[in-house]
Amino acid sequence: MSWFRCFIITARLRVLTGVLLGVVALFGGCSALRIGYRQASDLMYWYLDGYVDFNAAQTPRVREALTQWLVWHRRTQLPDYAALLARAQTEVLADTTAARACEWQHEVIVRVDAAFDRAVPELADFLLTVTPQQVQHVERRQAKANDEFREEYLQPDPRKRAVMTLRRTIERAESLYGKLTDAQRARLAEALLRSPFDPESWLAERRQRQQEALSLMRRFGGDGAASEQAQAALRAYVQRMQNSPREPYRRYAERLNEFNCASAAALHNGTNTVQRRAAAQKLAGWEGDMRALVVDVPRSLSANVPR
Repeated sequence: MSWFRCFIITARLRVLTGVLLGVVALFGGCSALRIGYRQASDLMYWYLDGYVDFNAAQTPRVREALTQWLVWHRRTQLPDYAALLARAQTEVLADTTAARACEWQHEVIVRVDAAFDRAVPELADFLLTVTPQQVQHVERRQAKANDEFREEYLQPDPRKRAVMTLRRTIERAESLYGKLTDAQRARLAEALLRSPFDPESWLAERRQRQQEALSLMRRFGGDGAASEQAQAALRAYVQRMQNSPREPYRRYAERLNEFNCASAAALHNGTNTVQRRAAAQKLAGWEGDMRALVVDVPRSLSANVPR
C-alpha cells in the first residue's frame, strides 16, 4: 500500500466522493486528471444512473446537485488537497513509520467525511423520491457487482488468488514509485503471506451493507416529508461503514488496517532515492493539477454556490 493507495481506498468508502475519485483514477497522467475532473459531473451522473436508473423527474435535479457539489468541492476542497500533497512531497523523501502511515489515512478520512457531509442534504432529497422499481434496479446492480468482486478477489485456486493479490499490490506501488526491483517485489510477496486480508469476510460485510442501503431506500422512498430523518439515517449508515456494528468484522478490519499501515511504511522504507524522487514528482504533478482546477472554476457557477 502507498500514500496514493491510502487515498483511494478511503475515498471510495464515500458515495459521491468515491465516484469522483474513481472516475478521476481512470485517467493516468496529470493533464488527463484535469480533463477527468472537468468531465466529472457527466461521468458521475452516468455512473450513478447505471446503479439507480434515474427517471425524468429526478435527472435534472441530480445533474444540478452534482454540478453544484463539484463547484463547491473544486473551490473549497481542492486547495486543501493541494496543500496535503505538498506536504506529502516532502515526507515521501524520508523514511516513515506505521503510525505515520495511519495518520495520513486519518487525514484523508477527515477530508472525505467533509465532502460527504456536504452532499447529504441532496442525497436525502433524492432518497425521498426513490421508487420500488429503482430499488429492484439497485439490487440487481449490487448482485452484478458482487459477481465482479468474486471474479477479482475470490479465485478458487489459492495460488492464483495469491498471484492476483500480489499483482494488484505491485501495480498500486508502481503507480507512485515507478518500477519496483525484483528484490522489492519479493519482499512484497513475502509480506502478503502474513496479511490478514480475507475477501470472504469483506464480501459478507459488503453484502450486509448493501442490504442496509436497500432498507434505507425502501424506508424513505416516496416519503417527501422525512428529509431530516433521511439525512440522519445516511450519516448513521456511513458511520457504520467506518465502524461496523458487527464485532468480528470490526476486529478483522482493525487488524487489517494495522497490517496495511505497517506494510505501507515497510514498502516505502525499502524504496531507493530514485523511486522516492519519482514519487515526489508525481505528487507535485497532482498538486499542480488541483491548483490549476481551483483557478479554473467557472465564475457563473461559483457565484451561485454558498461557501
